[in-house]
Amino acid sequence: MARVGRAGALAHGCMVIIAGVIALWRGHAVAAPASAPVMVPHRAVYDLSLSAVGDGDVVTAEGQLTFVLSDMCSAWSTQQQLHLRTTGRSGAEAISDSDYAVLEEKDGSSLVFRADQTENGTPAPRIAGEARMGTKGGSVHYTAPATHDVALPVGTLFPVAYTRAVIAAALAGRGQISSDLFDGTVETGALGTYVLLLGQQAAPVAVPFPALAALPAVRVHVAYYNSATHDMTPMFQTGMRYFINGVADNVELDFGQFRVAGTLREFRLLPAHDRCMGGASPPAGGVVSPPRQRQPA
Repeated sequence: MARVGRAGALAHGCMVIIAGVIALWRGHAVAAPASAPVMVPHRAVYDLSLSAVGDGDVVTAEGQLTFVLSDMCSAWSTQQQLHLRTTGRSGAEAISDSDYAVLEEKDGSSLVFRADQTENGTPAPRIAGEARMGTKGGSVHYTAPATHDVALPVGTLFPVAYTRAVIAAALAGRGQISSDLFDGTVETGALGTYVLLLGQQAAPVAVPFPALAALPAVRVHVAYYNSATHDMTPMFQTGMRYFINGVADNVELDFGQFRVAGTLREFRLLPAHDRCMGGASPPAGGVVSPPRQRQPA
């Protein structure tokens, strides 16, 4: 479950999924097979706490990530809000808030995205636009912060499809994969990723949520790279345990200067949108998804 200032990286990791927090903070290509795991719409809240510090300025960190995946019939709606508070060695505090929303067509043809972030109440430029993919590659049309277009390599995956491909590879016994990912958290197009698949965990799994405890899980580690610069140093790294339905827990976010652990505190499954069954009411649980239009609000 996205990236990245602090916001982008988490989106990567949750989805990616936790795919949409770092670009907002600072093998071979793998396509999602037809037999890839079935993702479930859900709402998850993660408590974030400092797990390690490096040579940088940050000495404390805490926060919360809320992640919502909604089934909009022909598309997946992803919403993510991140609140992160850090303290420097001088005692100065910094507060980062991000709000990320995408609408991803289930056939992998398009992704409408919008990412907002504030640092100590000061907004950063919005990143927004629409990406389209075909069999010969694709392109991104950015509408913010400046209008421009970027090409996407053949095989680039959007966040939900990427998460399904990672889980499927782990279940198939693969040890590592690499793929291009586009999630709308950076202005330079696709991110290169390298995934270590660290093994499977058979059910039952020790977790305080019955809907997850009965499912097998896989452990993964993902490194994200700036494809535009070809820099071999990761922009950001994440680790997490994925259940086979796409829900993540035991999250670890490595920002370079410091690492943050994410503990799944709240979790609930969400029904498919009523419109998929002929109705017109919003999703249950008070979760409002971005409207089906070219640009998430």
